[in-house]
Amino acid sequence: MPPSLISNLQQVLALKSDGAEKHASEPNKVSCNSSSSSSCCALMPSEDTKDKHCPKPVVLVTNGERIESPGLTFLVQALLLDSHLEVCVCAPKSDRSVAGHSVTVGETISVSSAQINGATAFEVSGTPADCVSLALSGALFSNFSKPALVVSGINRGSSSGINMFYSGAVAGAREALLCGVPSLCISMNWKKDVSCESDMKDAATVCSPLICAAVKSIQEGVFPKSCLLNIEIPSCPLTNKGFKVTKQSQWRSSLSWKAVSTNKHPPPANFMSNQQSLGIQLAQLSREASIAGAARRLNSQRKTVEVESVGVARKMSSQKTVKFFRLEFLEERQEYVDEDLDIRALEDGFVAITPICLSPSVQSEIQTSVSNWIAGAVLSNNRLAL
Repeated sequence: MPPSLISNLQQVLALKSDGAEKHASEPNKVSCNSSSSSSCCALMPSEDTKDKHCPKPVVLVTNGERIESPGLTFLVQALLLDSHLEVCVCAPKSDRSVAGHSVTVGETISVSSAQINGATAFEVSGTPADCVSLALSGALFSNFSKPALVVSGINRGSSSGINMFYSGAVAGAREALLCGVPSLCISMNWKKDVSCESDMKDAATVCSPLICAAVKSIQEGVFPKSCLLNIEIPSCPLTNKGFKVTKQSQWRSSLSWKAVSTNKHPPPANFMSNQQSLGIQLAQLSREASIAGAARRLNSQRKTVEVESVGVARKMSSQKTVKFFRLEFLEERQEYVDEDLDIRALEDGFVAITPICLSPSVQSEIQTSVSNWIAGAVLSNNRLAL
């Protein structure tokens, strides 16, 4: 195992242990701001390597839940505490958390500048994969050609198991991997009626040392290659049992389709403001009124057309019936014997770290590489369960 790799994690995770030893022989030192609950370790160059003209490593942040989600906000706040990192954001304008790895082709997407705690940020009317692809294309950001790391998150809800294929957040990290950029996807195991917004802030506190360790290892060329790391944080982040390298399980949320009376949009997300919610409702009412008026005019001219204002099925002609359905994800408790599976480790209270590679033929090699990278934390913190 490379000594520098072990040293990186020993240094970065030293914030968990007061009075950690300083490694004078290392070319770089890590200092931590312990005054904030969301503090992130700063990568401090030593005096003989300090270069005022050396550009900061760029961390590009995206997510699946939209740019104004609490998870992304808390993550950016934590990263900005490190003055030696350049933080940029490119995230969806609306919730695309289950968009999978879809991209927008043949349509024009809009991009607007945004304010995220001082970070250079853009909101995009596309998918997470669109956001990352656009950000890495060189057409949007002028302050970097290629980021050191792409971080997607913090997603509200687990992306373990088969849910990875639905997850827009995982797709954002996977798009970065396809473009040759190291990436992490971070999710928190949100529990309905139990979890609260402050848990997302705690999740940022838990994952920020790992992000800093990743940036440092990337600069030194020892970060695991050919994979992204899917990081799952338990529902009580600050009481986690440690980091655990895991394998992807077959767990998935149950898909439930329900017939509905109209094609109304689903309720806005919890973090949407009342003004935005009211605006959407008024726009929807106006849209439905226009449709109803058009239907009445059409009915007066063509007696063969039937229009139902409310109903699961709507007959538009004698040969065409339109029905409306809505998909919901249902959480179901499943038992798994293998303790090395992502969902099992997550439910047991560990931070589950699952390497996801593009080629199954190298999965075993990648698993070993990631385990070696994480192993440095055991030597200094005794916090990992392997």
